[in-house]
Amino acid sequence: MGRQDSNDDDSRERLPSMQELEPSPVEDTPDLERDSYFPKESTAPPSERPSARSSTLGLSGGGGHGVAYYLMRIQKYSSYTASAFLVMHITNTSLIPLATRSVNASENYLLLTRPYYQSPFAEPLVVALPIVAHVVSGIALRIYRRHQIGKRYDKQLYTRAERRRFSDWPKVSATSVLGFTLWPLVTGHILVNRVLPLWAEGDSSGVGLGYVSHGFAKYPVVATTLYAALVGVGSWHFVKGWAKWMGWAPEQVGDGISVGSASQKRRRRWLTHVVSAFVASLWMAGGLGVVGRGGAAKGWIGRGWDDLYARIPLSQKLF
Repeated sequence: MGRQDSNDDDSRERLPSMQELEPSPVEDTPDLERDSYFPKESTAPPSERPSARSSTLGLSGGGGHGVAYYLMRIQKYSSYTASAFLVMHITNTSLIPLATRSVNASENYLLLTRPYYQSPFAEPLVVALPIVAHVVSGIALRIYRRHQIGKRYDKQLYTRAERRRFSDWPKVSATSVLGFTLWPLVTGHILVNRVLPLWAEGDSSGVGLGYVSHGFAKYPVVATTLYAALVGVGSWHFVKGWAKWMGWAPEQVGDGISVGSASQKRRRRWLTHVVSAFVASLWMAGGLGVVGRGGAAKGWIGRGWDDLYARIPLSQKLF
């Protein structure tokens, strides 16, 4: 009896600490896989809103900001700069060629805008830094959230198997999958069009739309496949990402239980696909339809570009 009473006392002593635990973060935490990196704003009056909890995943109580707060802001605001560069880049390499129907005529517009994002000072700030910050902050946020989830479960209250299940990596959303797929495609694009000319010739001023057209003409299958993958994955990732930032993503509609919210989710999902397909089609119309059909360069310019493409690792086997 005495041992049983002591066990009951121990259970009662543990009860308050169990009551202070917040709901399971796997179910209730608004993160990338469920809502967004940003919780929905409460529409209740301030007097009816619940008081701040003692701790959340990365958001400390008392008005302070934790690690996740700043990682989320870096993830969001770095996409603004990257998107601005993307719009400028698509305009130069796709929309203007689509309007002029000529690679040579489009080169002049490319030369006019190139100093704004390819100068020694602008390129690291406008292109490199936002892209790297966006990717690194997203990965760091997932690692930090998993670490915080593991810390929320007391070893005395949960078995090792239960803690391991709670600490599994969060489910990767479609937007994240697209982002992870896009990263090597963008890296390859940068290596071929920026790093390779700088490394081989010390300058990339001679690389423009003609250089890209030459690559399409010499290696049509590989170039078309990789370009289509880059445009397709990039379009869906950007559109879905901006839908989340703007609060228009399908998963940000209510709780999905009522018929109205379910139909609204479907409409948003279809709208996201339609907009993504439109962006990809417009992008490819100029990129593949005009630049991709510009033909190979001749003379010493063509031979120089052949030498550049030949320096790509495994180029002889792939091409």
